[in-house]
Amino acid sequence: MSELIRVNNTIKANTSVNQMVNFLLKHTTIIVFILMLIVAGLISDKFYTQVNILNVLKQSVPLGIVSLGLLFVIITGGIDLSVGSVMALVSIVTSLLIPEWGLSGALFIGSITGIAIGFVSGGLVSHLGIPAFVATLALMTIARGLSLIFSNGQPIFVDDTLFQAFGTNSFLAIPYPVLAMFVIYGLGYFVLHRTIFGRLVVAVGSNETATKFAGISVKKVKFAVYVISGFTAALAGLISATRTGVGSPILGIGFELDAIAAVVIGGASLSGGRGTVINCLFGVMILGVISNILNLINVSGYNQQVIKGIIIIFAVMLESLKQKKGL
Repeated sequence: MSELIRVNNTIKANTSVNQMVNFLLKHTTIIVFILMLIVAGLISDKFYTQVNILNVLKQSVPLGIVSLGLLFVIITGGIDLSVGSVMALVSIVTSLLIPEWGLSGALFIGSITGIAIGFVSGGLVSHLGIPAFVATLALMTIARGLSLIFSNGQPIFVDDTLFQAFGTNSFLAIPYPVLAMFVIYGLGYFVLHRTIFGRLVVAVGSNETATKFAGISVKKVKFAVYVISGFTAALAGLISATRTGVGSPILGIGFELDAIAAVVIGGASLSGGRGTVINCLFGVMILGVISNILNLINVSGYNQQVIKGIIIIFAVMLESLKQKKGL
């Protein structure tokens, strides 16, 4: 009898441990973010100052907006390497057009530029069947080349008070770019988690063949997510330009890798079918907090790249473990 009781207790203990492990794995992103905040406060007494918190948020805006668009692409099982170059091209086009077209006209053309690149990427991937890596790599090179050609390799300064005001002013102590990011994430959450299109995006990434047999146009869904990615990259480029008052041909270099890292850290699967908007935002903020901590303790940029790489590997390993457990 005692042996039976001991076995039952062992089974219960193992079940409790498994439940705890599964809970931690399911909420890895949020737990890591909370731990990062605790560590940040212990490492530096400057972290929780208002100035620093607002700085972390402002620094995270461009990456956050790019990552949201990339999330849609990655959920379908695709990838978009052109986002950083799109940011640069849009900032250059807008900065060049403001003197002649006015602010509204320049912003419109700048946004259309990003959408157009997403249009081309989506067409190459969905209708011509070119692998996403190859198609967006080509668009990355083209967009970066065009930004260098249009600007002659030089930054373009914007002499427009209203344009710069958006990037520097605040509402109720919250910078406009930060407010814009939260609004965009709210829209992204609604589209991905509350609309038929959002469910189709997940369906395509989960099982493309089954989605086709269900009568869904997989090509249209794939095409649409690249257009979304181009648009969000354009918005990120515009907001970055408003903060500095400069259109730069080197803007966004390496952003595609940081955005992929943020999405993966947020729990999205590179094989598709998994990912949430809220976790994506947490992934962005984790990278923002890490960069801020490393800056506060004077870690060099080179070492920061190594640390970020290790974090990405760790995030992918956790994602793989979650998939094995079916979480």
